[in-house]
Order: sequence, then C-alpha cells, then structure tokens
Amino acid sequence: MNNSQNPNMTTDSFNRTLSLLKGLPFDMAREQYAKAVQVGLIPRSMLSWARFERQMDLLEKMTLGPWARRV
Repeated sequence: MNNSQNPNMTTDSFNRTLSLLKGLPFDMAREQYAKAVQVGLIPRSMLSWARFERQMDLLEKMTLGPWARRV
C-alpha cells in the first residue's frame, strides 16, 4: 500500500523520523563517550558508563519532555 493512501502510516513515519532527529544530539554524546573510552581518555568502567547513561537519559527527558524516547 502506498503511504499517500494511508495518512496514519505517513504520520507515524514522520513522527518516527522526527523523534530520531530530536534524539540525535544525545546519540552523538553517547558515541563521543564511547570513543573517548576507546582511546583511553576516560577509564573503562561499567559503573561510569551506567552513570553517564542515566545522566543522558535524564537530560534527554528534561530537554525533550513528552517527545523523549522511551525504552
């Protein structure tokens, strides 16, 4: 079925794309953290990663509000 024939499908696709774009800065921060660990600027630690991830999740929810991604 063509998306132009189903407005709900088009709207869902647009909302999904918009959600991904809004989350891009947070994904980039996560990627930069991982790269810093790989090159040795930040020590490898699962506890540090978990702390960083919680902070990023909170920041994303505070910044985007109801548009924040949920797992």
